[in-house]
Amino acid sequence: MNKVSASATAAVADIPDGASLAVGGFGLSGIPATLIDALHAQGATGLKVVSNNCGIDGQGLGVLLAEGRISRVTGSYVGENKEFARQYLSGELEVELVPQGTLAERLRAGGAGIPAFYTPAGVGTQVADGGLPWRYAADGSIAVASPAKESRTFGGRDHILEHGITTDYALVRAWRGDTHGNLVFNKAAANFNPLAAMAGRITVAEVEELVEPGALGPDAIHVPGIFVQRVVALTPAQAADKRIEHLRISASSTRGTVLA
Repeated sequence: MNKVSASATAAVADIPDGASLAVGGFGLSGIPATLIDALHAQGATGLKVVSNNCGIDGQGLGVLLAEGRISRVTGSYVGENKEFARQYLSGELEVELVPQGTLAERLRAGGAGIPAFYTPAGVGTQVADGGLPWRYAADGSIAVASPAKESRTFGGRDHILEHGITTDYALVRAWRGDTHGNLVFNKAAANFNPLAAMAGRITVAEVEELVEPGALGPDAIHVPGIFVQRVVALTPAQAADKRIEHLRISASSTRGTVLA
């Protein structure tokens, strides 16, 4: 039952080229930075990533993206990552953009063993009708477009069929975890982490505080250990490394208020 890996390096050592990964985090909040850095050092390429976003330039998944190690992204937001936008628009990267709530539910459904579900999100748009550019050609034309989705009407309202997502591996970060893989997330850093943890066939969790079984109250556990195969205990320095995309200091406060 002890699922603790000797190191982040050991925990990601068997991730092969072309693997699919569900990765927790929202922007830089709650990203499994230590596992991403270990995967960067490991060298796997051609990775197919499912994550709300792809980090930012030079941080998080952005370090893998910058070296051309990611071939496909399923996510909701390009935003702060200029290299992500450049690769997508130049045809180097395939991108499936998904409404954020739909992405969350696709991950949850996959982890729960639900193959597909109907949702009204996206009805009347290219999300439903198809034609969204997944990959551009070098000349700017669309090389790969999204397909049309099956639709049905429930209660007089149109819905489209979305498929659950499962991946070969999942990388997540938790506030606390025990040696059996039970995880607790802290506030906003939960974000996509519980959903990603459920979706991975092999889930690797880096934890800021590792405790023994029984130390976590059953009602406090957000992801039970049945979903987690490997646990990496962070060092104090790694646990304190919580990155912020934009740091703002309020001029109205003499002490300074940090806004992220």
